[in-house]
Amino acid sequence: MSALIQVVLPVFIVIAFGYVAAWRGWLKAEAVDALMTFAQGFAIPMLLFRSMMNLDLAGSFDAALWASFYVGALTGFGVGILGARFIFRRTWEEAIAIGFVGLFSNSLLLGLPITERAYGVDALSANFAIIAIHSPFCYAVGITAMEIVKNRGGSIAQLPAKVLRAMFRNMLIIGIICGVIVNLSGFTFPSALTEAIDLMVRAALPTALFGLGGILFRYRPDGDLPTVGFIVTVSLIVHPLVVWGMGKMLGLPLSSFRSAVVTSAMAPGVNAFLFANMYGQARRVAASAVLMGTAVSIVTASFWLVLLP
Repeated sequence: MSALIQVVLPVFIVIAFGYVAAWRGWLKAEAVDALMTFAQGFAIPMLLFRSMMNLDLAGSFDAALWASFYVGALTGFGVGILGARFIFRRTWEEAIAIGFVGLFSNSLLLGLPITERAYGVDALSANFAIIAIHSPFCYAVGITAMEIVKNRGGSIAQLPAKVLRAMFRNMLIIGIICGVIVNLSGFTFPSALTEAIDLMVRAALPTALFGLGGILFRYRPDGDLPTVGFIVTVSLIVHPLVVWGMGKMLGLPLSSFRSAVVTSAMAPGVNAFLFANMYGQARRVAASAVLMGTAVSIVTASFWLVLLP
């Protein structure tokens, strides 16, 4: 439990700094929006670019592991959408944004350090295999679903082009694709350019978390707590339950099984809010779910770690 608190607490502190700055008026709403624009449009795409640029693409391929983890993620996405739409009477666009919260677990900021603390550095290879396609997969699914509901009543023949345009206008997807291209080409950047990229990468997560604190002050969860509680339950319970079942069915090796379950049991990542913010849908629910899910995961992650062999 103390190890989990040590991992999660810094995340809360940075978010709290942003919240207090907005609450006290030290950070105006326009400044919060500027921070999120920098994080979402530049720093996090650079983080994804850098990650994909250095990734061992061939070594990351693991079909059984991916099937176990991403069937669970898609289940969380589907249950989240249906619950938001038919239980909480949200619009389809809001339901997609809420479903994305159940799709995107915090594989990087929480999943990696918790797995390392629980099972050691040698257990992380399966985590990296999940992370390799996490953002591309989740954003492709989320953007496709959102563009489908936005296009309802429009031409089905034009839908693929609309989805592709939306994906290739997304800086996060562009960062991933550019990183893969550089990876496959074997091109090496000059050291000065690499250092500049790394400076932006180091700013990505702190900026996004600090900005999220300011967003939370703006979108306090008045009246949204039942919806937030529902999607956090989907994220922390339904997703890992499905991954557990799929992992057992597919006979995952113990190390991969542990990594898949632990990663799936993590709280929604900040990308859940970034996706909602990108489309201007259910931002208060997404922001609150990131905060509440991160807090509750201290207990639920401990539960899954006790259950795992």
